[in-house]
Amino acid sequence: MKEKKIELSFISGKLTELSVQEKQLVANAKSSLTTAYAPYSGFLVGASVLLDNGEIINGSNQENVAYPSGLCAERVALFYAGARFPDVKIKTIAVSVMSKNFKVIDVISPCGACRQVMAEYEDKQEQAIKVILHSPTDQVLIANTVESLLPFMFKSPLLKQH
Repeated sequence: MKEKKIELSFISGKLTELSVQEKQLVANAKSSLTTAYAPYSGFLVGASVLLDNGEIINGSNQENVAYPSGLCAERVALFYAGARFPDVKIKTIAVSVMSKNFKVIDVISPCGACRQVMAEYEDKQEQAIKVILHSPTDQVLIANTVESLLPFMFKSPLLKQH
């Protein structure tokens, strides 16, 4: 057996260091926290997706007493973008979080299901999707591709016969 290593690249910094467009996308994600429905966990998530036609699609997490019937903010925004603009590419997704039950001091990464959905859209459009993660303390972490968040992503070519 041979050990292999994966090198991942991220950019970390403050919200103030982002471009005007990226700050607006984060502001939309943060604003979407107000529409989150999280009576069980108290964990609010807002997501905003920037499409290459300039449209911005917002989403928030929606919980349900019958877990796991709810849906994460990232998937709400991505699925709506895919349904509303099926031929438009996704450039960037920004995610902002806060909790009613505990203090969040750092960025929180999307769950595995959301990462896989992001990976599917990235694979489908054959173009990287930038991911901006935002904390309540205005820290940001930027991944220039979903693969940085999910290095062993499940892709459809792995299922096709040759």
